[in-house]
Amino acid sequence: MKRFDPRVRLPGFITSLFKDAVWRLDEVNERVVYLTFDDGPIPEVTPWVLDLLWKEDIQATFFCVGENVMKHPEVYKRILANGHSVGNHTFNHWQGLKRKDQDYYRNVEKAGIYIDSDLFRPPHGWLKRSQFRHLKRQFRIIMWDLISCDYDARIKPERVYRNITDFVRPGSVITFHDSIKAKSNLEESLPRAIRWMKEQGYRFEAIPYNKQINSR
Repeated sequence: MKRFDPRVRLPGFITSLFKDAVWRLDEVNERVVYLTFDDGPIPEVTPWVLDLLWKEDIQATFFCVGENVMKHPEVYKRILANGHSVGNHTFNHWQGLKRKDQDYYRNVEKAGIYIDSDLFRPPHGWLKRSQFRHLKRQFRIIMWDLISCDYDARIKPERVYRNITDFVRPGSVITFHDSIKAKSNLEESLPRAIRWMKEQGYRFEAIPYNKQINSR
């Protein structure tokens, strides 16, 4: 029996609060999925992810923390050189619910100095309605259809793997994390999940993005 964790796919009453966000892409009649990675880039994890994606001939989308891009520009450049999409994940990985609106906007803008993209994903998936209304004028806000929960040290890699294989569907936007916290679960579950999805006939695409007009 499938064991459902409500974090894996958020209930409809929550997703309905942000109807204009992207939770799942339109290819519902095609076996297409969209791998996304949050919180990098960092040299301890992101190059491993890039190596795996290169080996599997997969394009993905990386929602990058501006401070990490500033500290590790060579890793970020490799993401771009490999043809992946990128998105803004704030400069300091700020959760919008805990910040004043103007401070939050400035943090997003600061990240935009380093991340040239019109895609945005709020850390933890949470932000105020006022912040959402403001940011959607400038960004395509990407949430997720499935979150792997790879960041949770209380669960095993097998559970992370099952979170994907039990609930993936055409058009799923799937979230993993290229972070130290997720490293152990990621390294064991991601290759298996990719192989399984390929066996089921899924193909992988990056979320298209455009460069920001007001970027450097």
